Amino acid sequence: MPPVTHMVPMRDGIRLATDVHLPASAGSFPVIMERTPYGRAETSRSEITAANRTPASRADIAAYFTAHGYAVVYQDTRGRYGSEGRFVKYLSDGEDGYDTCAWLRDQSWCDGRICTMGLSYAAHTQAALACLDPPGLVAQVLDCGGFVNSWQSGIRQSGAFELKQATWAFKNALVSPEAEADPVMRAALEGEDIREWFTRMPWKPGHSPLRHHPDYEAYLFDQWTHGAFDEFWQQLGICTQRWHDRYSRAACVHMSSWWDPYPLTATGNYTGLKRAGRGPQRLILGPWTHGDRSDTWFGDVEFGPDAALDSWAGDWRAYRLRFFNHVVQSAPLDEPPVRIFVMGGGSGRRNAAGRLEHGGRWISAQDWPPPGVEFTAFHLHGDGRLDRTSPNAGAAPLSYDFDPARPVPTIGGAMSSLDPVAYAGAWDQTEGPDFFGCTPPYLPLASRADLLVFQTAPLDAPLQVVGPIEAELFVATDGPDTDFAAKLIDVHPPSADYPKGYAMILTDGILRLRYAEDPAHPRLRSPGEVVRVRITLFPTANLFLPGHRIRLDISSSNFPKFDVNPNTGEPEGMARRRRIAVNTVFVDRDRPSRVVLPLLPV
Repeated sequence: MPPVTHMVPMRDGIRLATDVHLPASAGSFPVIMERTPYGRAETSRSEITAANRTPASRADIAAYFTAHGYAVVYQDTRGRYGSEGRFVKYLSDGEDGYDTCAWLRDQSWCDGRICTMGLSYAAHTQAALACLDPPGLVAQVLDCGGFVNSWQSGIRQSGAFELKQATWAFKNALVSPEAEADPVMRAALEGEDIREWFTRMPWKPGHSPLRHHPDYEAYLFDQWTHGAFDEFWQQLGICTQRWHDRYSRAACVHMSSWWDPYPLTATGNYTGLKRAGRGPQRLILGPWTHGDRSDTWFGDVEFGPDAALDSWAGDWRAYRLRFFNHVVQSAPLDEPPVRIFVMGGGSGRRNAAGRLEHGGRWISAQDWPPPGVEFTAFHLHGDGRLDRTSPNAGAAPLSYDFDPARPVPTIGGAMSSLDPVAYAGAWDQTEGPDFFGCTPPYLPLASRADLLVFQTAPLDAPLQVVGPIEAELFVATDGPDTDFAAKLIDVHPPSADYPKGYAMILTDGILRLRYAEDPAHPRLRSPGEVVRVRITLFPTANLFLPGHRIRLDISSSNFPKFDVNPNTGEPEGMARRRRIAVNTVFVDRDRPSRVVLPLLPV
């Protein structure tokens, strides 16, 4: 039967459009709720299975769950589609979600128990409401979202601004209620070329592609210009870790993947809520791009038939139903606490579709990081080696010129919503015409003078890396501020299919130097001041085969994934000048730069 639409009042009188799907039989039921800014009746591209590539409509998903005895509720978030109010990204979802739970509990068809689900923003809305511990919440499936700390990842990454926020704002301004109601606004937005606007960074308020929709431009610049980790970044909705000790005791599934923006969020919320003694926590980490859990290839790399979640879950609908039934009906759930897809182990050949066969397999664990992981330091050496031996005393530092007018281009990695400017996934780290910012003759990134390359000798035996990754560097710059970026790479050896080899990105991270010691109190630098920094890369899991090399690239930019530091020390998001910085990495015994890898026995 068609849903019934309610305009549910919030505490401030704003009403949110809410569709209710009920089972055919009379009675009261446990509720499954999804709160989304993407349209409560719009089809989600991610609701596919490996067997059926046509996305199921929200009505189809609702019918699946109502047939199993659940009421299903879809709600437009504030200021989106059918809901009233002004949209301010992320910041109203905690209280609105709480108020909606309270409303649900008052309905005769609700038996008092509420489950939540949703991908990306619909995972952020779940975490936001659970921070307030609403009545009736018993289960959550947080798929690729939930902001453990959006200053650390999701909006900024250790100070650097994630430019997916700019492309997201532009694309969603186009389908905002205001643009739908104002054909002039819509025509103006449609007339902008967002890719071309990325050649004119930094943008200025009132002089950006979002100038036609002042509300969306305003919230974007609020995020962009708030650099320090102050109260702004600890608001409800964008910093779940601040609420871990009072979060709902609902049972939770946290899911993310290696090419998704949220593996730090999933692992951080899993470990933080478990440590805080909240409800039962589960964790799934796959090899996918954002929301593409039923695919097997990402970027230019094939990970094999087991890569799809469907290979062990049946499909995503079936998994969610089993989990909700486990919580609501005490049905058995024969699942380990943690499932991890370890990339690697494939043939390394080019398949019929032209993709590298990297392969991979699922492993189970009792916790994250997996028990048995040994955190091992691999040191950076002046001759480009990366190994476990300590560096020499007196080894000369390595310096390079970082020109913000010529940033290192983003070639794959973990991101979302940045299209049509950049795309997530595993790619060879070689420039090409399809990647923004690349120029002929399209050489390997390693050939750039502003990129330091450190790599092991070809491995004699397989080496398995599973867990969080951190680079600890001793650095300096000749100006007031700069960035340092790190990238971990699996270097496939030359072969008949890849005679030049294949440098496959695994994970990356970045840090803005002014925040190195205290994110809440940034400090500009004296020229040549030596600073010890810790760059948090996203966690990963990869099996390096014999003959492969482990490589660490160090540079000072990764654009357009992140905004480019102008090296001038100007306020965040407001720079008007640029200077070339001489940046230095120290590699001697007294200043031993290294990357710490979580090694798990094969």
